[in-house]
Amino acid sequence: MALTKEERRLRIRRRIRKRVSGTAQKPRMSVFRSNTNIYVQIIDDVNGVTLASASSQAKEIAESKNITKTEQARLVGQLAAKNALAKGISQVVFDRGGYLYHGRVKALADAAREGGLKF
Repeated sequence: MALTKEERRLRIRRRIRKRVSGTAQKPRMSVFRSNTNIYVQIIDDVNGVTLASASSQAKEIAESKNITKTEQARLVGQLAAKNALAKGISQVVFDRGGYLYHGRVKALADAAREGGLKF
């Protein structure tokens, strides 16, 4: 029997999380993508703490009207980089959360790199 899209994504996500873990020096940058929004958390897995976050529901991004989801993801990536650098985080491990690395996820990652994060 074939896997549903959700089951396939969860299987890939578990496979990624076996290998990817964040520390205080190099936290994990976790991406969650819904149909309408995109969210990023920068997580220290050792202590189980979210150090910084950004989402498309942030005031400055939500007020932007008539932008595509990819543009929205690019803005979230820039905001995540700004928030992380403000907390003194410059290096992260990227966790795409089982999503394919293209489209919105790629736009977010590229914008975060341009914003100054290294991964």
